[in-house]
Amino acid sequence: MNLEITITRHFLDFLKQTSSIVLSAILLFVGLGLTGCSPKARFVPGELRMNLGTEPPSLDWHITTDGTSGDVIVNIMAGLTQYQQDLKCIPSVAKSWDVLDDGRRYVFHLRDDVFWTDGKPVTAYDFEYAWRRIEDPKTGGGYADFLNDVENAQEINGGQITDLTKLGAHALDEHTFEVRLKKPAAYFIYLTAHWSTYPMRKDVVEKHGDRWTEPDNIVTNGPFKLAKWQHDYKIELEPNEKFFEGRPKLNKVKMFMVSEQSTAFALFENDELDYVDNRSFSTHDVDRYRNDAGYIRVPLLQGTYLGFNVLKKPFDNKHVRRAVSMAIDKTVFPKLLRRGERPSTSWIPEELPGSSETSALKFNPSAARAELDAAGFPEGKNFPSVQLLYPNREDTRLIVESIQAQLKKNLGISIELLNQEWKVYLATRKKDPPPLFRANWIADYPDPETYMNLFTTGNGNNHTRWSNSTYDRLVQNAAGELNVDKRAEMYRQADTILCKDEAAIVPTFVSTQNILMKPWTSGLKFNALDIHILKHANTAEAAK
Repeated sequence: MNLEITITRHFLDFLKQTSSIVLSAILLFVGLGLTGCSPKARFVPGELRMNLGTEPPSLDWHITTDGTSGDVIVNIMAGLTQYQQDLKCIPSVAKSWDVLDDGRRYVFHLRDDVFWTDGKPVTAYDFEYAWRRIEDPKTGGGYADFLNDVENAQEINGGQITDLTKLGAHALDEHTFEVRLKKPAAYFIYLTAHWSTYPMRKDVVEKHGDRWTEPDNIVTNGPFKLAKWQHDYKIELEPNEKFFEGRPKLNKVKMFMVSEQSTAFALFENDELDYVDNRSFSTHDVDRYRNDAGYIRVPLLQGTYLGFNVLKKPFDNKHVRRAVSMAIDKTVFPKLLRRGERPSTSWIPEELPGSSETSALKFNPSAARAELDAAGFPEGKNFPSVQLLYPNREDTRLIVESIQAQLKKNLGISIELLNQEWKVYLATRKKDPPPLFRANWIADYPDPETYMNLFTTGNGNNHTRWSNSTYDRLVQNAAGELNVDKRAEMYRQADTILCKDEAAIVPTFVSTQNILMKPWTSGLKFNALDIHILKHANTAEAAK
């Protein structure tokens, strides 16, 4: 009997108000009561159950920028290239490509056996439409800045050029797609593996408008297809029989939306989920299961930071920002989370060129108080009431409560914590960020540009509203610099401006992904970009 009834919407509302110990007992009782069987491992062979943690804000891969939506999109779509486990780009929809004109022109040769789920072939014209659409300012593309190095991309997205056909990305014929760059870009090939550059069907988008991503309307070309989307509850994926790499092993993927880590982990312990990650795997549970055979820790290219809205007082004053930065002891956070995190010394993670041990301000309470005095708030007196925005997760709450306590102790200032559900939190940051917000950034590709471009002037994901022309110039020049050492030095200089001189952000720690799998689960692929690849996964007795 299907045990999915144990996590229906109404039952989940009840579970959120229940302690994890009592919860586990309830789940076990309900599960056994439904099946009338002994307490043994329960799973459906060929079905994978996982937890997204929340409702994906959008499955439109031109609009969304969050990893929750990305976890769905990367499993229903395929782009020109794809990542290997070592994060090297290999062919996908493009079987090969030529790099011409000293890196200023790329010509992609597409496979002729790639089809959309409605049976129509994927062509270079689908890429041409998609790249034009994301740069069209009417779209509001979250990653429009990705293509800034493509001829006329910035001008189109900025409204200076209204003719979308002027974009330097053209279909030469059905199986040849050409991209022309303004200058060589060391990281460009990585962009072709990211969801923002996936192809898109013009006829589907124009026919269905805002509802084109609903299951009855959407067409995709990846290993799975979107079969069901019960908003705020569950997404179901089914195998794409037409997938050019072959049919996935799984018959179904169920992606639940359980926001409370303790609730989700209790479901895992009761065999209602087949694997969990940080969204469902709290610090306490990691401690209990870190020696389990199914436990995996994956180092991530993911930085967590405290952001300032520099247009709002008192954080329009860099002395205040510097004071806050030096009042926070970053070594506390890995001790709180206990999942292998590293305190940040640079916004760029140490695995990438340009990282430095001296880019960010160090913990120094006395110097922090001196900066606050210089800003006109001696010992925190007359400091205005400000809010610190953070998303609704238990581990995140540990971090912001620590920041709140440290600022009170070391600066004498009081910070109010503001908790919002994931989708609302993202919308707030985009529309009107409060003076303080906790955020993170998972690398979109394994290159320092993905971190440094984030805080350039006008970047759609730069919620600090900070702007610095010297920083912009360094980042822009580094993107086209082919000398590895010179490029790294440019990024180090930019990082110092961002984190130390101007203190637009406070890098806090570099994350890890902690995963626990059931013994019947196999073939899941994880990497430092936190891309969860499901096309090789399976659940079967043989995997025990």
